[in-house]
Amino acid sequence: MIISSYCNHLTRYLKTLGHKAPKPAVSDYFAWFEDACVLFTVRIFDASPARANTNPKKIYCVDHALVTSISSGILVNSGHLLENLLFTALRRVTPEIFSYKTRAGREVDFIAGRQGSSRVLVQVCQSMADQQTRKREIAALAEAMTELKLSQGIIVTRNEEEQIQVDSGKIDVVPAWRFLLNMPEST
Repeated sequence: MIISSYCNHLTRYLKTLGHKAPKPAVSDYFAWFEDACVLFTVRIFDASPARANTNPKKIYCVDHALVTSISSGILVNSGHLLENLLFTALRRVTPEIFSYKTRAGREVDFIAGRQGSSRVLVQVCQSMADQQTRKREIAALAEAMTELKLSQGIIVTRNEEEQIQVDSGKIDVVPAWRFLLNMPEST
């Protein structure tokens, strides 16, 4: 979830409960949780650090149960939890995790890996059964593969599995359990 959006939602939610919650205070709490390694922010991948820092950041929590227990269901759905699970798994392997926005404005959930080693593009999707969702996820990943000159991408789903050929290479659709089992120990 995008951090500024999350701050806005949480601020409004706390106000409906009768709490005085100014947005700057909520943002400060997010910063403190990040310092304590409870929350992590993910920047958009960009060659310019200045541009990367000005774009909205996505936020992930180290503890999935904490997310569900404090969110009351208003901020999280099972797709977000799956994305959070994949983030924590990738974070164990590398601290170099970004989101990616293509030139056409399509988003890819993760680009992970170190500068000198190979990078991996990972898109997270609960299910690709809906044709619009399928088309959107494949188009975003294929476009990112072309722009980053990568020949492989991964779409992680709950339980679907297939290989899709695109102009820029191959997209592996894998269930989350298989993706997690095939993760390297660390880089």
